[in-house]
Amino acid sequence: MALHSTLAALSLATVSDENALPTKTVIFKPKTAKTAVPVPVVVFALHSTQTPSGAIAKAAGVKEPRLAKDDLIQEFFNVSSQEVSIAHFDKSLAGKIKIVLDQKIASANDDEILEISTVSEKAQLTAGQIKGFLKQTGIELIETDFSAEVVKEASPAPAGDSKKDQLKKEKEAAKLEDAKLIGITVDKAKDFSNWYSQVVVKGEMLDYYDVSGCYILRPNSYAVWEEIQDWFNIEIKKLGVQNSYFPMFVSAKVLEKEKDHIEGFAPEVAWVTRAGSSELDEHIAIRPTSETVMYPYYAKWIRSHRDLPLKLNQWNSVVRWEFKHPQPFLRTREFLWQEGHTAHLTKDEATTEVTQILDLYARIYEELLAVPVVKGKKTENEKFAGGDYTTTVEGFIAATGRGIQGATSHHLGQNFSKMFNIAVENPDGSDKPKVFAYQNSWGLSTRVIGVMVMTHSDNKGLVLPPRVAQTQAVVIPVGVTKNSSEADRTAINGGAADIEKRLKHAGIRATSDFRDIYTSGWKFADWELKGTPLRLEFGPKDLAQEQVTAVRRDNNQKYTVKLGELESRIAEILQEMQVGLLEKARKDFDTHRVIVEDWKDFVPTLNAKNVILAPWCGDADCEDEIKDASSKKDDGEDEDVDEKAPSMGAKSLCIPDAQPALKADQKCVRCDKKAVTYCMFGRSY
Repeated sequence: MALHSTLAALSLATVSDENALPTKTVIFKPKTAKTAVPVPVVVFALHSTQTPSGAIAKAAGVKEPRLAKDDLIQEFFNVSSQEVSIAHFDKSLAGKIKIVLDQKIASANDDEILEISTVSEKAQLTAGQIKGFLKQTGIELIETDFSAEVVKEASPAPAGDSKKDQLKKEKEAAKLEDAKLIGITVDKAKDFSNWYSQVVVKGEMLDYYDVSGCYILRPNSYAVWEEIQDWFNIEIKKLGVQNSYFPMFVSAKVLEKEKDHIEGFAPEVAWVTRAGSSELDEHIAIRPTSETVMYPYYAKWIRSHRDLPLKLNQWNSVVRWEFKHPQPFLRTREFLWQEGHTAHLTKDEATTEVTQILDLYARIYEELLAVPVVKGKKTENEKFAGGDYTTTVEGFIAATGRGIQGATSHHLGQNFSKMFNIAVENPDGSDKPKVFAYQNSWGLSTRVIGVMVMTHSDNKGLVLPPRVAQTQAVVIPVGVTKNSSEADRTAINGGAADIEKRLKHAGIRATSDFRDIYTSGWKFADWELKGTPLRLEFGPKDLAQEQVTAVRRDNNQKYTVKLGELESRIAEILQEMQVGLLEKARKDFDTHRVIVEDWKDFVPTLNAKNVILAPWCGDADCEDEIKDASSKKDDGEDEDVDEKAPSMGAKSLCIPDAQPALKADQKCVRCDKKAVTYCMFGRSY
């Protein structure tokens, strides 16, 4: 009578009723990375309830749940799959498993009798006992109306128009008819997710790593990051910022010192718990950000108001582990960034710097990456955990109609300085209260590379802005065939090599492609795939006329450039391309940033791949309501979830610095309260 004795030990007295409703307990294992710890999903339902795997996946937010094998069940519940029941749930499993609870059980009267059974035993409890017991375990409970989900799945669809068939048709329609195997095989506008994956891999920006959510940055992308580093270092040093480096590890007691801060990052923190075969006495976190790493030492170093301001920046990696759908550059478990942390004597000094840094971030996007951004302030809901306020630059991906956060500059106020005792004697006299430092933190990550790729690239592959491209121009000899004489071959190749040399001497990042195993056409496609801004073709006609043919990557425009003006003209064309990319992207952003004042227009405008500038009351609950209500289609149905871009409702992106004028009686776009500002809303990455 193991089941009865186990229930008795849990203070759950069994009853007896021949009309008891039988239940089932089924354990599923979702699709999980090999290196990740699985989180089993337990379905507890009436035996008569149909529980399709699709409904389980949707309810638990997991992929491809399959019946768990005995070894997994034994590991978590210490029994076999034939003997497992809710009697084996306790508080030790909180955070380790999920329970999907049949709505019919959750809504049952407390005195309704339910029957729990294993292969060898049966026991009966009241619904009230069961619900109370499950809640006190602390395990995540997800109530699900399986009957509604089954109806959705069973609803007849037009022939050939099931969701699976529709998806297959869309994938087929997205294929490019003239695509080569080495090139991009799908259309950006029709299958953006697959297109983006192909562009970053085939364009040699990154490669996948054997740890899920981690990626290798190849030279073609790391060169972009180096250009950003070089530019930003010069600019922040003008502001008195110095570079430094702090360890990546942080103790639990330090990380947990600032409660609001750590709560904002807690789900994403990765922990080191063992060294070799030994369990660590104190678990050590890998930094998700460095406020708690650095500030104890700021308190040590800042002894007087003469030590302020202290302005440090570090270029490093951080780890943020908890998410469902990694995406190259945009959402990765480890990523590179810079994080600046400064301490000031006065609030005015600190707030001035917040704006200075935000301006630099906007310049990185617009001057280096040719990506337009909107500067603004985050709402209270979206600000940095533990800070006073957050400023941001927000970008826009025209192909998907989604906004994307570009970089943030936070004013932390005195919140952290009080927590870490970063304080000095008042410069007005020792009889005055001591002064806690006013602090800022600001960061820009390799996410910028993904934003750049999504903005400019096309169905031929990458398009790289000249300012940040690893190779700005490639010289390709053309017109050399097997019938060409050795003298002609030597002259053309020699001329191409001389062009490369001259461009390099002029400070233009150039290379030549002398691979004789490939045709000129193949080389053209290969360098287009890698995003090289300018292709220079040099053949017999060019040799005779002392010229070179230049072709821009972004619009395929051709130029005939005389060799006598090679260096100056190529530099001009590269600059024209840089400006052209920004102008095109800005037009896309401006066209798709729409003012909406009536709620009836909000969702249709959003679904037309726009971000919205709307009058808003400033209330956090209204902000949540806007997000929830805008996750519907025009007909009121829920939008299909795009796993690569999880924000289906319109999040508040920012309160833009540039504000339209509010009417005197302007109402909030969602509620009847008076509007206090215009806020930019949009679906986002």
